[in-house]
Amino acid sequence: MAFNLDALLINIIVSTIVVSPALWLSGRIVVGKEKAKFKDAVITVVIGTIVGGVFGALISGIIAAFIQLIIWLALVRQYFECGWGAALGISILAVIIFGVVAVALGLIGLTLFTGFF
Repeated sequence: MAFNLDALLINIIVSTIVVSPALWLSGRIVVGKEKAKFKDAVITVVIGTIVGGVFGALISGIIAAFIQLIIWLALVRQYFECGWGAALGISILAVIIFGVVAVALGLIGLTLFTGFF
């Protein structure tokens, strides 16, 4: 089984840049600024991306997706010092924030794929 470390490194960098701000902002909204530090959001995204990449390479399908979801929630729970419900709330809110920002950037003409198409 081949494992592409270059792709994983690029995925870690891009995920950290794109997902960390949304995760940090949603953490501040749900648990407050004392518990939600930007450093914690970055660490959560880096570890989650690495573990997700490993699980994605070893296991596929719905089982891998479920395991990755539990790991992400456990990381959010650990680093933002909250319960499982708050971790789920932070994660859902982060997806919503990311979606709103992505749509807003798309509406003003800024996309990630401008040079590719």
